[in-house]
Amino acid sequence: MSNAWRNFRGTQWKEEINLRDFIQNNYTQYDGDESFLVGPTDATNTLWGELQKLQKEERAKGGVLDMETEVVSGLTAYGPGYINEKTKDLERVVGLQTDKPLKRAFMPYGGIKMAEQACTTYGYEPSAKLHDIFHNYVKTHNDGVFDAYTPEMKLVRHNHILTGLPDTYGRGRIVGDYRRVALYGIDRLIEEKKNDLATMGEREMVDEVVRLREEVAMQIKALKGLKEMAAQYGFDISQPATNAREAVQWLYFGYLGAVKTQNGAAMSVGRVSTFLDIYITRDLNEGTITEDDAQELIDHLVMKFRMVKFARIPSYNELFSGDPVWATLEVAGMGQDGRHMVTKNDFRFLHTLENMGPSPEPNLTVLYSSRLPETFKRYAAYISVKTSSIQYENDDVMRPVWGDDYSICCCVSATQTGKEMQFFGARANLAKCLTYAISGGVDSKTRQQVGPAYRPIEGDVVTYEEFMPRFMDMMEWLAAVYVKTLNLIHYMHDKYFYEAEEMALIDTDVRRTFATGIAGFSHVVDSISAIKYAKVNIVRDETGFPLEFKTEGDFPRYGNDDDRADDIAVWLLKTFIGMVKKHHTYRNSEPTTSILTITSNVVYGKYTSNMPDGRKAGAPLAPGANPSYGAEKNGLLASLNSLAKLPYKYALDGISNTQTISPSALGHDDEQRAKTLVSVMDGYFDKGAHHLNVNVFGVDKLKDAMEHPEKPEYANFTIRVSGYAVKFIDLTREQQLDVIARQAHERL
Repeated sequence: MSNAWRNFRGTQWKEEINLRDFIQNNYTQYDGDESFLVGPTDATNTLWGELQKLQKEERAKGGVLDMETEVVSGLTAYGPGYINEKTKDLERVVGLQTDKPLKRAFMPYGGIKMAEQACTTYGYEPSAKLHDIFHNYVKTHNDGVFDAYTPEMKLVRHNHILTGLPDTYGRGRIVGDYRRVALYGIDRLIEEKKNDLATMGEREMVDEVVRLREEVAMQIKALKGLKEMAAQYGFDISQPATNAREAVQWLYFGYLGAVKTQNGAAMSVGRVSTFLDIYITRDLNEGTITEDDAQELIDHLVMKFRMVKFARIPSYNELFSGDPVWATLEVAGMGQDGRHMVTKNDFRFLHTLENMGPSPEPNLTVLYSSRLPETFKRYAAYISVKTSSIQYENDDVMRPVWGDDYSICCCVSATQTGKEMQFFGARANLAKCLTYAISGGVDSKTRQQVGPAYRPIEGDVVTYEEFMPRFMDMMEWLAAVYVKTLNLIHYMHDKYFYEAEEMALIDTDVRRTFATGIAGFSHVVDSISAIKYAKVNIVRDETGFPLEFKTEGDFPRYGNDDDRADDIAVWLLKTFIGMVKKHHTYRNSEPTTSILTITSNVVYGKYTSNMPDGRKAGAPLAPGANPSYGAEKNGLLASLNSLAKLPYKYALDGISNTQTISPSALGHDDEQRAKTLVSVMDGYFDKGAHHLNVNVFGVDKLKDAMEHPEKPEYANFTIRVSGYAVKFIDLTREQQLDVIARQAHERL
């Protein structure tokens, strides 16, 4: 232990599991520029070349290279695997999800039907033996959910007013503190969990205690399994890592265990950069590694994150297009003591986008503050200009809520690392809710009575006085059925698909948040504005159903820095989360909400009828918190100003904003563009805005990539969408057209 922790400062982290204390006592700030960075080593080039060949083959086979059909995934389900057996000695970080690179695991505990459908979709025949076991002897999460669903829950699900629910896939959004494996070793972590178990239930053996005792026992078993998994590769992770390479490897083993046992919608890596820099800096100072070695370690770690794959079904791919994993990894941020937390390793992680080219994974996230060193801000902006592969989140609004050791557990949602988990909950389609308020709860596509049969608006004009009470009632109903549905789903997930390995790397006394979400946000804002400030006429079909709207007169639109519209946006956000908070949430979790749609805005739009703001039935909804398509008339800065008015305190699960900027709007060359982008982000985040996806390219490039995906320059062409990055050519044509239709700002 003394050798592993040599020259590390501080005492509290030694006495208790406390990564924050370790980091704050030991990290080295870096105020310099990127001039110390080095290019890829020969080993990196060789391995990345091998992986790119496999990725090309994967794409040629329709998106899936290989799929397991006989073995249920688990920590020790496979022996050791490498990118290529002939070059395995070049891998500085080892470990694969299965026995072959890019081969997708069979994970039936979320739902056997989904696991089998994922196989058959791509031409693979699932095991008859496993079919028998999981249909007749083992109950899955999906089975439990649909056994318990009420008729109302099935109705709102079928009619897509609640959509993307985690009832057919792993919920994800749980970030194990994978750093713990490196700092403490598995034996210490097992000891701590056994101590927790020993005192649990001494006074009362109530159902909550019984459940927690079983869960902690499962966690201990998972830690032992993690140690066995590492031993298959010849590593003993029972004790702390003694150098930088071991720290990277130990940490990766922790993450590898997570992706071997769960196929969650978001499998984030967490806030690991500063932690690893402590080990790298110590080894550099001791002269045992060079900067080439340091960059190679980070390149190979990132390469492994880029390789994570899950077997998915078509309906999932429609919602979350482009095969995302959301292996979100954060850099930078500020400490609560006022010191910035930028290290050389933050530069190294961003530099992987130069050494190996752009990539959606890991989902690189800069925790932004205008107080970060100018050299780092400029370098990050430069990488954004060159690759469009980075997102930015406002550390100054998140840090007061989550502290200075939080992770992004999905796209934009923060959780305290090692202290917290999140119950993820998809989205409520408020755009559809608005149309229900007018129709009396009847769905325009199915003509089913989905919402309560409140009295519909019967006149030919939608007046503000008639509409608002109905809309409030309909939102109250939707918030209630939403929470009840999520409570049921997460009960069943804990029961049948518990994340033992990830939870083993989180404190036993865990804080839980309950994440809800909003879709169709800007269309609701603009529709309310139209009803309030213009004249909205109803056009009915032969049955009298309100089929479409004709709006006379102008009305203010969200996205133009007009308080009349922007105040409606703030009201809507505050009101909906207030309604959610009225209801009991599973395991006494803390309700939050987000304005975040991923690429599912296209699917949501298919099931949403005409709206008073002029949006046509079936058209995609605007993504996340973005203004409606065509609404922005006053340039990028006005749009950003509208977004910045949305208080983070009402949407602690995140407010996603994706902007595409023409290179010419930022400057004449990349250096000038990076400088301008920093200035824009300083102003935007200083106003309290939460999030920004940055794309720097023109629409012509998107159109050419859509029509000519075979061109080599588009193989890794990465863009930011609502909360994550994706290879543009991996999107469906429908989603590509949606991206092309979004506002591309030609001026600030």
